[in-house]
Amino acid sequence: MAQDINQLFQDQRSYFDSGATRTTLFRLKQLRALKHMVKDQEEALLEALCKDSGKPAFEAYTGEIGLFYEEVNRSITHLQSWVKPKKVSTPMVLEPAKSWIQPEPKGVVLILGPWNYPFHLIMIPLVGAMAAGNCAMVKPSEQTPRTAALIQSMIENTFEPGYVTVVRGSGAEVGPKLIQPHRFDHIFFTGSAAVGKEILAMAAPHLTPVTLELGGKSPAIVAEDANLEVAARRIIWAKCYNAGQTCIAPDYLLVHQKVKDELLRHMVEVIHSFYGPNPSKSDSYSRIVNQRRFDKLVGYLSDGTLVTGGEVDRDQLFIAPTILDEITLEDGVMQEEIFGPILPVITFSELHQVVETVRQHRYPLSLYLFTENRQIEKMIIESLEFGGGCINNCIVHQVNPHLPFGGIGNSGMGRYHGEASFQLFSNMKAMMRSCAWPDPSLRYAPYDDEKLSLAKLLL
Repeated sequence: MAQDINQLFQDQRSYFDSGATRTTLFRLKQLRALKHMVKDQEEALLEALCKDSGKPAFEAYTGEIGLFYEEVNRSITHLQSWVKPKKVSTPMVLEPAKSWIQPEPKGVVLILGPWNYPFHLIMIPLVGAMAAGNCAMVKPSEQTPRTAALIQSMIENTFEPGYVTVVRGSGAEVGPKLIQPHRFDHIFFTGSAAVGKEILAMAAPHLTPVTLELGGKSPAIVAEDANLEVAARRIIWAKCYNAGQTCIAPDYLLVHQKVKDELLRHMVEVIHSFYGPNPSKSDSYSRIVNQRRFDKLVGYLSDGTLVTGGEVDRDQLFIAPTILDEITLEDGVMQEEIFGPILPVITFSELHQVVETVRQHRYPLSLYLFTENRQIEKMIIESLEFGGGCINNCIVHQVNPHLPFGGIGNSGMGRYHGEASFQLFSNMKAMMRSCAWPDPSLRYAPYDDEKLSLAKLLL
């Protein structure tokens, strides 16, 4: 396998060095081919996603395929504008001259995808890499084998392997064989912080830039003045979407003690209205990806006090939407990102308690605040560091292509979506063209006090 990967890498390096990917016309043609490729296999993708993780067609389309269409359509529409050199000002001391920023492709990039959104989190970074004019090697998650096989088949039937190719296999085995011997020009990884550290360490000897899209314990905060019915619907929807296996899902709930009971009552009602009295029979509810993840999640169910849910079926990889009250920071469910349909509840009476609690799991990928009070909003946004988030909503910020998406600290580094993806996979080359004349002697040796005084006036 190592030799195969070596050859693939060399083929991609040669393809990039040929200059084929640099023209805007080529990039647009390939982006359109990528879009048509997905259109042709849309039903097969929905089926593969359902078989891999039990995703309802609505969630598979909205969370995977629809977001891809949004991204690729935007790139096709705006690429000619994005690739143009951007004129910038030139300081007077450097005149006469012209300055500009010229985007150029980075080269050969590697995209490593996760299992929770196995199509979306391969294809949306790929759109950015192709729009920027790179060659790309992609490695889908082995934990969603049907989707991975379909991605491989689609790409092999659409693109030359020197341009875009797929490598499959165990991440623990294939990852080192990809990264350690080869100097990729950019690596894009979505997954856990633990694996992200390993990717970063393997890339370091080559000084390869790495984008890490990780996760963390993203809080949902419900203030005393919040619209509780709306908060209940939006938090439960976001928490149970893909059975909670979303890196930006609300991980735990911080609710003001005066409204906790009413909010929980609304949440129980919402779960029943979304998924019926027996969610295991609902066609709108996903399953856990595998038994290892299932067993880990079941271990959290003994924490706190059960409000609703708790039903499990290992054979079906089913865990009901579950709310756990009277949770403390010492409980197991609060030690790391949950990544499942279990919502721990912590109460607060003062806003400073919210800040102190969130800082116990600093730098979440997202934060969600429900309030009508702009002063509370300002205080929370300015007091806490997080990748992005919503006021009076959950997870929908990542759907907006005008908003760059990414984490901070433990939740990741680098941002993408829309033009941010194009810039992420581009070298934004800084350029200046000077005139040959005049050529003042101020900058040149020998230096003297008069030149120093003049320099102080100009700089």
